[in-house]
Amino acid sequence: MSAWIKMISDDEADEELTEVLNLARTPHGTVDNVMRVHSLRPNTMRGHVILYRAALHDDANTIPMWFQETISSYVSILNDCNYSYANHWKNAAHLIGDQAKATHIEKALLSRKPDLHFSGGELAMLNYAEKLTTSPGEMTESDVSDLKFHKIDDGQILELNQIVGYFNYVNRLLNGLGVTTSGDTVGFYKD
Repeated sequence: MSAWIKMISDDEADEELTEVLNLARTPHGTVDNVMRVHSLRPNTMRGHVILYRAALHDDANTIPMWFQETISSYVSILNDCNYSYANHWKNAAHLIGDQAKATHIEKALLSRKPDLHFSGGELAMLNYAEKLTTSPGEMTESDVSDLKFHKIDDGQILELNQIVGYFNYVNRLLNGLGVTTSGDTVGFYKD
């Protein structure tokens, strides 16, 4: 466990915290530091878990999971959040399933030039993510109209908005409290 504030271990947790830690457990059976950093305030951990799963792992989402993870990675790159980038790029690369393609995408994202790999609706979504992350006060209706032009429906626009909003929240949480992946199992998926 690594952060600039105290994080309570499973062994030290009271009944209320234990209940929320169990809600936050990963498929690996662990609680990642991104959630454990809330251990002094279990209610914020509970809210975080629910928001995370609704924004990124809800079965009703129709943006392909690999692209949800790619959007997450791009927002994390834009925010210089190594924690989220490490986890979500590993997920994206796993889901892409083609190492050469994943490497090409990663290079485009790291250079902040998604147009080196993406076009059409995917590029429009990444451009929206970038603008909402770096210049949120400059968003206009035309940013959404551009998505609609590329046949992104209103439900997918909401999904995109929630993924971007969530990662802007969590990147600031992680960077602001010095949370690292030390002790975490990086990535959602087992290799």
